[in-house]
Amino acid sequence: MTSTRLSRAEKVDAATPASRNRVVDFLRAAAITVVVLGHWTIIGVDADGGIQPHGVLDGAVWTHPLTWVFQVMPIFFLVGGYSNALSWRSARRKDVGYAQWLRARLRRLGIPLIPLLLAWLVIGVVAVAAGAPHATVQLASQMALIPTWFLAAYLMVILVAPPCLLLWERFGWWSIIGALALAGIVDAVSLVADQPLLGYPNYLLVWAAFHQFGFAWLDGRLAGAGRRLLLAGTGLAGLLLLVSAGPYPVSMITSAADDISNSSPTRITMAFLGMMQAGLVLSLEKPLTALLARARLWFVTVLVNQRIMTWFLWHLTVMVGLAHLLLALDARALLPEPLTGVWWATRPLWALVLLALTGVVVLVMGRFEDPRADDRPPPAMWKPIFAAVTVIAGLAVMASVGVVGESGVTWWWVLLPVAGMVGFGVVRLPMGR
Repeated sequence: MTSTRLSRAEKVDAATPASRNRVVDFLRAAAITVVVLGHWTIIGVDADGGIQPHGVLDGAVWTHPLTWVFQVMPIFFLVGGYSNALSWRSARRKDVGYAQWLRARLRRLGIPLIPLLLAWLVIGVVAVAAGAPHATVQLASQMALIPTWFLAAYLMVILVAPPCLLLWERFGWWSIIGALALAGIVDAVSLVADQPLLGYPNYLLVWAAFHQFGFAWLDGRLAGAGRRLLLAGTGLAGLLLLVSAGPYPVSMITSAADDISNSSPTRITMAFLGMMQAGLVLSLEKPLTALLARARLWFVTVLVNQRIMTWFLWHLTVMVGLAHLLLALDARALLPEPLTGVWWATRPLWALVLLALTGVVVLVMGRFEDPRADDRPPPAMWKPIFAAVTVIAGLAVMASVGVVGESGVTWWWVLLPVAGMVGFGVVRLPMGR
């Protein structure tokens, strides 16, 4: 059995082009692992109080500085910038237009999303019909659909990636500095007016600006230990200044213990966090490259990336399902009081159980990450753009309010992304083939 695994690993290793930057794939896989384990730890389950969205952060303020390490969403945008720039430049060389390129990106990200949304539509309808309190179903769906806020933000960045790449190619670092300066103004207006809604443009501004550090990485503009450590130092200095002299909290993940959030809406602090993290991880690029030359480690990295969307999208649905099963059974022995010694001691077992259950879901749902080849002619420009807007709108709402409101299941928000992808031609129905 070992020889078979090694044989597969060696084949994957040999089939990988020498030009491929394996560190990009590794960082993506490592980041998703940190996100999954972090969610399974931060979200508490109390036998008496039910699901606690930010249980650890709310009850243990000492964990807040740790979020500077474990809030790794910036790493996704870093590797996304690298990959999207590489992909769009390849499309330009092959005379593939923006509409066709965008449709392909939407298919890669959107098709695995459809079964999750339909599953939660069914769960919401059945739970409400069975008499479950609306507030309970709403919280459960909110927790399960937390990953969709990232997907909504990432799709916004993909929409503007080609024009942002043009700005980067023409103006270089000034394209990043200008976007971050504008994001700082948006933040200031939002905070002074005490209106978080005014800060929502920073979901695009901050992440689109930081996404360009991936362009810089690809183009060699961050080469050398000196530049990378300077980037990390700039990020650290900016963070320390903002949280010590400014109104920003220490935690980079939303906590009820804080008056404002660094991530909802996205604040300028997330860009400085990303700079710090990017500088540090890129400083390790050379030893990571050497490690990833080993067939086994590279094989694991490839396997994770093959099903990365499924892992990411479903890991909290599995947790919410298990939590409600244990709550329904009143299994207090399996639900120790959060933050107690027993609770901390059982976290590894909790993670292993969830890992096994999520693995089963990945085996079943992972097929949606391998859609059939799309050989259709290029679409009209407006079609994939409208499809992306419907997906972003639906996901943004569900990430905030779940799938159930006071009056019942808000099915239109669940179906909006699905209808948009089908109606605007991103996904073909079987009869359309």
